[in-house]
Amino acid sequence: MTQRAAALLATLSLLACGATDRPSEGATGADSGSPRTAAPAGATRGAPGIGDPDFPLDGNGGYDVAHYALKIGYVPESKHLDGEATIRATATQSLSRFNLDLRGFEVSGVSVDGAAATFSREGDELSVTPARPLARGAAFAVKVTYSGVPQPVRGSSNLGSYGFIPTGDGAFVACEPNGARTWFPANDHPADKATFDFEITVPAGVTVLANGELVSREPAAGGGTTFSWRESHPMVTYLATATMGEFQLREGRTPGGIRNLAAVDPRFAGELGDLYTRSGQITDHWVTVFGPYPFSSTGGVVDDFSAGYALENQTKPMYGGFRPDQSIIAHELAHQWFGNSLSIERWEDLWLNEGFATYAEWLWTEHTGGDTADERFRAGHDRPAGDPIWSYPPGDARPDDLFNESVYLRGAMTLHALREKIGDDTFFRLLKTWTAEHEHGSVTTEEFTALAERLSGKQLDSLFDAWLFQPRRPAA
Repeated sequence: MTQRAAALLATLSLLACGATDRPSEGATGADSGSPRTAAPAGATRGAPGIGDPDFPLDGNGGYDVAHYALKIGYVPESKHLDGEATIRATATQSLSRFNLDLRGFEVSGVSVDGAAATFSREGDELSVTPARPLARGAAFAVKVTYSGVPQPVRGSSNLGSYGFIPTGDGAFVACEPNGARTWFPANDHPADKATFDFEITVPAGVTVLANGELVSREPAAGGGTTFSWRESHPMVTYLATATMGEFQLREGRTPGGIRNLAAVDPRFAGELGDLYTRSGQITDHWVTVFGPYPFSSTGGVVDDFSAGYALENQTKPMYGGFRPDQSIIAHELAHQWFGNSLSIERWEDLWLNEGFATYAEWLWTEHTGGDTADERFRAGHDRPAGDPIWSYPPGDARPDDLFNESVYLRGAMTLHALREKIGDDTFFRLLKTWTAEHEHGSVTTEEFTALAERLSGKQLDSLFDAWLFQPRRPAA
């Protein structure tokens, strides 16, 4: 997500879209198909949160998801969604009960390994009690059938609306930070990555754009079209998309040979060629700076929903209602490495996504003959000591102001200060080593600082402490 987009609004009240004490829309508070049975000794309930102290009810404990298979039918005219989600996972503890994150919808059935399960709803929590407890290490599949009108998160002070957002001709789907639950049941936290299959049926004339590659496009039995997409690389839930509507497409390959798909709403028809060309050029350039492209395709989507922000949906960056300039495209495509392939384990480390992507903007501007990265750094450091970015340490992103400008700008400045300290050769070797050693994995700030010290042979505690953790302006 670009800092310019996130900075359109002031602060983010993320807890408002987590679990609450109220039943979800369409929930009775105790929907079930059979009486609840007592768990045997030793079986325990999975925690209602994955363990992120800043977002205690995001994600869930007790299991690790391997794959989501989503079968969805959506009618833009009525905004009605019918869904069937099959989630393959492994129990990380003996489980008598576990939770999924789901906002709204009427749940009509839940099964675990083919056997009907008891379930209940409270807030954004769907609690599932399998017919038989799950042993630690057991692989299992939970299927949830649900329907209703999606309820995106609205009125967040940084982002306005996010999640599955119905539009006149389809839907705009951009889910950071925790909007996946607005259209499918999930372990909705970036610490749990999984592969995805999407099978989405829509009326004739509607196009579906999801992550990864198009497997098939077939006439649906009851009319309309079924689009099947597959993302075979691990992905965090907030990057999943199924954006739908009327689109003009251009497909091909970048000059370097990577698949490239650009799509625009007819309102932005004049931007299709530039989006396609720029996305290809920038992706190929980042390969030379960050290392091999971690996914099977690149590109971008411009929809006509005026979101006011862009999001780095895996393989399908989304631009909400505006023509993206080169800098924004460079930012979102850098995220394919920093944020998508390398994903944060906890939200406090968001600078590892946004600081890196912002620094990539600076590198692209310099590469194309504009201001150098050093000039951008100096301009940032010239801000007065009382500027708000200096009182917000970016290494500890705050849950009530997650997308603060400091996370972007001071995060990028941290990288430039590091580059000056360790030299260009070591710095750019560090970026490629970082992306290679953690490809498709999860990362923390401590891992990055340790790698920087290992490759440079320098003690860097004071540098990282000053730039990431102190509420004051560091010395340049």
